[in-house]
Amino acid sequence: MRIALFITCLNDTLFPATGRAVVTLLERLGCRVDFPPEQTCCGQMHFNTGYQRDCVPLVRRFAEAFAGYEAVITPSGSCAAMVREYHGRVAEVSGDDRLSAAVRDTPRVYELSEFLVDVLGVTDVGAYFPHRVTYHPTCHSLRMLGVGDRPLSLLRAVRGIDLVELGAADQCCGFGGTFALKNADTSVAMCTDKVRHVLDSGAEVLCAGDNSCLMHIGGALSRLRTGVRVMHLAEILASTEKRPVHGAEEPSPAPWRGTERTKTS
Repeated sequence: MRIALFITCLNDTLFPATGRAVVTLLERLGCRVDFPPEQTCCGQMHFNTGYQRDCVPLVRRFAEAFAGYEAVITPSGSCAAMVREYHGRVAEVSGDDRLSAAVRDTPRVYELSEFLVDVLGVTDVGAYFPHRVTYHPTCHSLRMLGVGDRPLSLLRAVRGIDLVELGAADQCCGFGGTFALKNADTSVAMCTDKVRHVLDSGAEVLCAGDNSCLMHIGGALSRLRTGVRVMHLAEILASTEKRPVHGAEEPSPAPWRGTERTKTS
């Protein structure tokens, strides 16, 4: 199977360790992963803000970059949902029949946990992470993709983990991309509720499948000096007893994140 990694612009710019973790994990499971360098933004921010026509070049580039692959894997439920649910709409708005055909021929985009559980048929990925962890199901993965308990099944199989329940887990964290900018007070109130539930869980680490939500919640956790780290699901699943990916050779910690990252070449 020809697999491509869609890293997303947020991860590529701010959280490259997540992309490396995805590749480490998939290669451990016997997959060969390509990274098409032509890829860029999926257009979600433009689309959600009402600039649908401005998405057209991004959708066209996405279709061209990932043509010929059998599956595209992304560590982002929100970006996977954008491609699967709305790229067809953008192509329709463009009035370009060739773009519509290209979008229809684009390989299926899988959120990471979907690919691991549904395609590879695994839940035990050989991970070791001896920490107390709670999981936040992000809105797009929960409501648009319907990933269900796939991430939890993967986390339960991690050796050494103490997985604890998050209260009101299905409630939005308040990020929502530009929502957090346009409705800052509401966003902060929602995030405050989420932080309270995280602290009530007693977890050392908050895990999710979208770094955008972790960035939002992690900022609040850091400002309150809670000591709770945030980590992407891929980073926990890529961790092993010998060399935890989240702390390997990365010199510049993001103060709210509690993990380190390297510069990309």
